[in-house]
Amino acid sequence: MTGQAFFVLTALADGPRHGYGIVREVADLSKERVQLKIGSLYGVLERLAAEGLIEPDREEAHDGRLRRYYRLTKDGRRALAEEAELRAATARVVRARLGLAGPAAAGASG
Repeated sequence: MTGQAFFVLTALADGPRHGYGIVREVADLSKERVQLKIGSLYGVLERLAAEGLIEPDREEAHDGRLRRYYRLTKDGRRALAEEAELRAATARVVRARLGLAGPAAAGASG
């Protein structure tokens, strides 16, 4: 799973969001490390929808334009949980190999 896909799924974990809301939430969650452009966002959304990980939730009119909201599917929640576990396990291995003892030491270096 790409970093962009991981953050998009994470942004949707607590409820449906529209495109611009996803972009803002991904930036916040990644501490500005992942900056999605609207064009690349919709590519990620299309791929995640094709994989059955997200689905449209609803559309709302806002300032004369339709906002489409997306939500996680059950498969999306499962995939996100699995990816989070994989990333956490990988981080533990990296910290161990660097000789860092736990999250406090990792936080002190960054």
